[in-house]
Amino acid sequence: MALRWHTSPTRPGPLAALVSYAILSLWAAVVLFPLYCLAITAFKLPVHVNEGPTYLPFVDFQPSLHAWHYILVDLGNDTLRPYLNTVIVGGTSSILTLLLGAAATYGLSRFTYRVRLASVVVFLAGIGIQLGLPWPLAVAGALGAFVLARATALRRAAGPQLGNADIAFWMISQRMLPTVAIVIPIYILFQRLGMLDTRTALIVSYVAANLPIAVWLLRDYFHTIPIELEESASIDGANRYQILWRIVLPLALPGLVATFLFIFVLAWNEYLLALFLSSAKAQTMPLLVAAQNATRGPQWWYMSVLILLMIAPVIALALVLERYIARGLLLGAVRG
Repeated sequence: MALRWHTSPTRPGPLAALVSYAILSLWAAVVLFPLYCLAITAFKLPVHVNEGPTYLPFVDFQPSLHAWHYILVDLGNDTLRPYLNTVIVGGTSSILTLLLGAAATYGLSRFTYRVRLASVVVFLAGIGIQLGLPWPLAVAGALGAFVLARATALRRAAGPQLGNADIAFWMISQRMLPTVAIVIPIYILFQRLGMLDTRTALIVSYVAANLPIAVWLLRDYFHTIPIELEESASIDGANRYQILWRIVLPLALPGLVATFLFIFVLAWNEYLLALFLSSAKAQTMPLLVAAQNATRGPQWWYMSVLILLMIAPVIALALVLERYIARGLLLGAVRG
């Protein structure tokens, strides 16, 4: 009997299933092969790595714990300190980003805002003065910005006013600017505050960098929560804070978990901000991995051990939160 391509419009036939599994298996091999190379490199001696690529332990090479002993025992605290810094900074910044992002998203999805251009200009002028600009220059810049903004507003008078959607887009537009373009001002800011090489500086920077992403990811998800539930709770006497904590956030738990994991990965792997804002006390794991590229060349066996130590918690966290992640990524994609 010939294999059929489809048995129904929604159920593939044996031939289609065979082709699908073959393609998925090939793709899985492509994705997992670098991780396999990383794992076996962590158990190689330097001489085995320098001889060229080998892939079969106990056949092509004899596994060794040399790299693991050096990283975990010989270095000791020099490995533990960056690891703890990464856990504390990544976890704290992700939790703060999620809390602030959830509050901001709820406000943008449930309240109507109208942007006052003059207030924005005054706020920017105040920032300029705080950053050390002479007040006449800051005021002149504010007036110039106000004239331009006013002209733009007059051209938009016949159309819709600036509102919630514009605020959300403005927030996500901050991520369009590459980090390397703003890292020097951030460095100078924390230098003047005396906060270089501290976990606090890293946490504040990570929260500011990842907050727009949290708001953008949660925005569509919050829109899927029926507002009738909140209206019913309001009739029963619940205030806004009770509605947010007891109704909205529990219903948005899958979206919150998916957003948290995404932000956590970004904070866990952040390199450029950590490079400029930390040195020894607040050093994180990405910097320790990069430090293995010594004058004698990359120490691939040490790098592999450190990278395995880095990715293990993230993989474990993703496995624990898997059921929430799948729901959070899918439910927020469909509205109505």
